[in-house]
Amino acid sequence: MPFPIAKDYPPMEAQSATVLPTGPDWQYEPKWDGFRCLAFRDGSEVDLQSKAGKPLTRYFPELASEIQKLKAQKCLLDGEIVIPFEGALSFDQLLMRIHPSSSRVAKLSHETPCVFIVFDLLVDADGKSLIKSTLDDRRKALEKFAARNFKSGGMIRLSPVTLELDIASKWFHMGVALDGVVAKRRDLDYQSGNRSGMEKIKKMRTADCVVGGFRYLEKKPLVGSLLLGLYNEEGTLDHVGFSSSISAKDRPALTRKLKKLIKPPGFTGKAPGGPSRWSTKRSTEWEPLDGSLVAEVQFDHFTGGRFRHGTKLLRWRPDKSPKRCTQEQVKREDRSALDLL
Repeated sequence: MPFPIAKDYPPMEAQSATVLPTGPDWQYEPKWDGFRCLAFRDGSEVDLQSKAGKPLTRYFPELASEIQKLKAQKCLLDGEIVIPFEGALSFDQLLMRIHPSSSRVAKLSHETPCVFIVFDLLVDADGKSLIKSTLDDRRKALEKFAARNFKSGGMIRLSPVTLELDIASKWFHMGVALDGVVAKRRDLDYQSGNRSGMEKIKKMRTADCVVGGFRYLEKKPLVGSLLLGLYNEEGTLDHVGFSSSISAKDRPALTRKLKKLIKPPGFTGKAPGGPSRWSTKRSTEWEPLDGSLVAEVQFDHFTGGRFRHGTKLLRWRPDKSPKRCTQEQVKREDRSALDLL
């Protein structure tokens, strides 16, 4: 019997919101800090697919192997791949998996095995598509499927859900152990490729950073990006990322202000790196500052000693002491979000 859903099937997505929707029509789930994944099982064949439809199977061989061990010979699971590391979920460890070397991926799969947190069932063990069923019905089917197929504490786990707003609020305020909360309409069928009936409420993660230096724009003598620093446990200032979210109208005045503060060394710990294959000589040049400026920035992830993406400049903080801008602000709490499972 052919598999009822094509392998390039786009998953349901969420629209961003600022508050949790309320009422009996909604259920709440943790928003996991990982890679969204559709896991197809059709007999001996297993395919892991990213949200963008890209293949993930070769990067997580341990998960593919575990899915092959399920009692169900057919299924389509919707969930999130995460990697527990040092008491938290490590997005940096996930990024390390996307590597061209099979031997490197195999090594990491043994050293830091992933966990697949499942929150929806789209094809059941009988090979029946559930995408036209309501979320309520799919959840009931998923719980039965999990009871028959998932091992307690194993690599494949059932994501918790709640109908209680108080519990969802507690999940949201779990430090940085979770990425936020997702709310889903219980009475809707699976909205493939759409953002209706599902809302995500992400935390605004912010940090106060010392501006240890800046770079000019490529072709203009105006500030292009701020080089951000945080003090480490040894008391030295490490370069941890950058912010280029400076409006065009603010660049001239900010450039004049920064020029008055130029003073080496800028960073007393880890300094900005040198040229790379993606950079030019001009783009790696930077001016050190005296370390007196503090900026509050918004960020998505802080792993491996730096912000993983560019940050958004929120405001200047003249009221903040630069010495209080430490890496304690971005440390993950000791417990893992997996404690919820």
